[in-house]
Amino acid sequence: MTKNIPENKARQGRWGWHGFQILIAGLLLALIAWGVVEIYGELIKAPNTGEQHVPAPPDSGPAPSG
Repeated sequence: MTKNIPENKARQGRWGWHGFQILIAGLLLALIAWGVVEIYGELIKAPNTGEQHVPAPPDSGPAPSG
């Protein structure tokens, strides 16, 4: 004899708060990782805080007088 099982009892699982919490936690972790990478990228892109030496243009000699 076969058993008649209602549809809502035959399902493997339900979509509930547990799955929603896991999705939100994953999204938050992804945003945190993105923020850390953004900060690190800005730190390695920024120049040193010390004074930078800018070389002078080459001297081409005295200006011609005309």
